Amino acid sequence: MLPTESLTDTDLSGRVRLDTLVRLRWIAVFGQLVAILIVHDSFLGESLFWAAMAVILAYGSLNIGLIWYYQGDQRLRPDRVARLLGIDVFELAILLFLTGGLQNPFAFLFIGPVLISASILSAQWTMLLGMLAVSCATLLMYVHLPLPWPGEEPFEPPWIYLFGVWLAITLAIGYIGIYAGQVTEEQRKLATALAATELVLAREQHLSQLDGLAAAAAHELGTPLATILLVSKELERELEPGSAILEDVTLLRQQAERCRTILAKLSEFPEPGEMFARMPVSAIVEEVVSPHRGGEAAIDVVMPSDGGPEPVGARNPAILYGLGNLVENAADYARERVEVAVSWNAESVWIMISDDGPGFPSEVLARLGQPYVTSRRGRRKGADSSGLGLGFFIAKTLLERSGARLTLKNRKFPQRGAIVRLQWPREEFERVAGSAWDDSVAEQDTEQEEETGGEPRHA
Repeated sequence: MLPTESLTDTDLSGRVRLDTLVRLRWIAVFGQLVAILIVHDSFLGESLFWAAMAVILAYGSLNIGLIWYYQGDQRLRPDRVARLLGIDVFELAILLFLTGGLQNPFAFLFIGPVLISASILSAQWTMLLGMLAVSCATLLMYVHLPLPWPGEEPFEPPWIYLFGVWLAITLAIGYIGIYAGQVTEEQRKLATALAATELVLAREQHLSQLDGLAAAAAHELGTPLATILLVSKELERELEPGSAILEDVTLLRQQAERCRTILAKLSEFPEPGEMFARMPVSAIVEEVVSPHRGGEAAIDVVMPSDGGPEPVGARNPAILYGLGNLVENAADYARERVEVAVSWNAESVWIMISDDGPGFPSEVLARLGQPYVTSRRGRRKGADSSGLGLGFFIAKTLLERSGARLTLKNRKFPQRGAIVRLQWPREEFERVAGSAWDDSVAEQDTEQEEETGGEPRHA
């Protein structure tokens, strides 16, 4: 039997529940039994009937054995799932051998295990199972018992027909396997990227609440600390100058006063809804750019000379993270200079991030922003070169949630470099100050506004 191992010690990614495979196998057993019983009287002789029944019963017994061996629902490793699907291919091949090989119309069921593999296993395992299924189909072209057929003369289709059936099965296995594998892999990558996005949002939300928690803690600790100070002062006055514990009581009072000073500073920190929840766009950009200055590439911020009153938006962690990722990406690829240009009018707010690096490769420009798509080649030496595109996907997702429209292009020849252009409707940019990063946080902010009658606590 297949050994199991602790799921706490190994990665769960790519594992499949045994119960899922067992249910699918019971469906196969039931379908095969129905097919054999239907054709028993008219087509199958007794010997073929009992031989086919023995194969199906052995297949069902394996299911029972798996359930008994594992004693409960388990998640199997990919290699063990592939072995079970390989057994499915062999069982079908034996039944087809007994009932006419590729002349049997049920030969197309070879596609089933490969399709399941493409949906839950890696491309390597799917390729191996596909090769196994094609090999069995090839062997059944030449080695099989006659197709059960009414009448004295056996059914003998032309060779070209059998070749066509084999070619159709082979092409179907290849096409469906590749198609299902690509779709499933895309869904896996998207799910992983979205999970990473939610982790970033959760972390930023936690950080945005620390100031409020610190102020609340200072307020709650103020009363017991004042009591400690009062008692220590009373003790200090009551003790004689030469008392052995006078020095300890004095130290206790001094440390209590020190704690009160620290708590007073914490109490001065504004809650997120009081200060810096709304900032001019120039301050938002400067906060984003500051951590990336001092590198090999200079970063310049260009503000308009005259565009009317400056937009005041939210110090939204989603916007800060998204813009920060784009600026960092530009700084990694730039040769000498990165420019962050800000402009606005009565209707819109624009932020354009450009660099003088190699630009976006034309073959991936249309797909940028999808998870795990490499954005550009030729990163600066020492920069992260994994090129999975996950950070860019997260940045794009967060910025679009804030109402931004993101466009990507390269500079026109002979200039070099990439340009990322962000545009917000001005009303949307300024409204973000009172909204959250996603729908769930928005609901919490609405409840907080109703309770406090002011700005939501989430920045």
